[in-house]
Amino acid sequence: MNKKIWLSSPHLTGEEQKYVTEAFETNWVAPLGPNVNGLEQDICNYTGAKACSALSSGTGAIHLALIMLGIEEDDEVLCSSFTFSATANPIRYQKAIPIFIDSEKDTWNMSPELLETAIQDRIEKGKKPKAIILVHLYGMPSKMEELMAIANKYKIPVIEDAAEAIGATYQEKAMGTFGELGVFSFNGNKIITTSGGGALVSDNKKYIQKSIFLSTQARDDAPHYQHSQIGYNYRMSNIVAGIGRGQMEVLDDRVEARRKVFDFYKNELSQFKSITFVEEPQGFYANRWLTTILTDSFETREKIRLALEKENIESRPLWKPMHLQPVFKEFPAYTDGTSQDLFKKGLCLPSGSNLTLDDLERVVKGVKKAI
Repeated sequence: MNKKIWLSSPHLTGEEQKYVTEAFETNWVAPLGPNVNGLEQDICNYTGAKACSALSSGTGAIHLALIMLGIEEDDEVLCSSFTFSATANPIRYQKAIPIFIDSEKDTWNMSPELLETAIQDRIEKGKKPKAIILVHLYGMPSKMEELMAIANKYKIPVIEDAAEAIGATYQEKAMGTFGELGVFSFNGNKIITTSGGGALVSDNKKYIQKSIFLSTQARDDAPHYQHSQIGYNYRMSNIVAGIGRGQMEVLDDRVEARRKVFDFYKNELSQFKSITFVEEPQGFYANRWLTTILTDSFETREKIRLALEKENIESRPLWKPMHLQPVFKEFPAYTDGTSQDLFKKGLCLPSGSNLTLDDLERVVKGVKKAI
């Protein structure tokens, strides 16, 4: 059997080892230490954010972001529907109500038009939403000018789920730095990884200080263990942060490599009328975490996916929208069918920065054979 080609596997350089070794040699293996501090500073330097908290996951970062904004039981939170469940799950951790917003067709991210429709409708129903969580899907920036204008008009704070979008920019400004708080993920399949981990960023340093306090079990400043608030075990370890420091050194290289993967697929497959690619609007710079294609039908998508699977090549349908998920079916949604159609016809192709030319040619051969 041919070797497995993964959708998006970790890509280490070996430089990570120096930070990990230092953590072992100095016995800094706890969820604090020089690597944690260093990674937080690296992220701030790279994105321009004023403060950062390195955490155990992007999901934990979203949860803490909601807490920072005071989201409580029965509050309504507007949320991108076309995303992974980790975007929406923390809303329910707080016993708040997710209100799902469909996508627009240019970037596949939250529709500004439907966002404003939803806000107006919720206000008319007597309950103004308390926050907006918008996603930069597959590393493609959302339409931030329009979305932020709406958020500011109605004075609703924004949490940016940039879990897939570190290294992407909108009008040369880093994703994750437009809203009140921004979230990154360093899970094993992301553009850079700490094996598992995430980060919360903000220009409001008080938010980050509070998030660090809560992420380390909310221990009060006392000689004994005393707790006046509920805390969480969300802090990143010094060892894991060491991997992240090494990865941050090559982030721009990883973005460049992923963009080249996208270009390769586009050059090889654009000739087929049954396949289209999502393009960058003017001023948008995607990190192309995953290269995605949109086919002309569910049948074509499945034909390609199954053909690649047969060749030991991993591909994946686009996210199933949250408003179609059994766990969220009871919650309000403002939709026009866009994300449902994308889910039906779209496919993620192998996109790792460590793919070889032979790997890419195998994928393209498999796709061409299928159609």
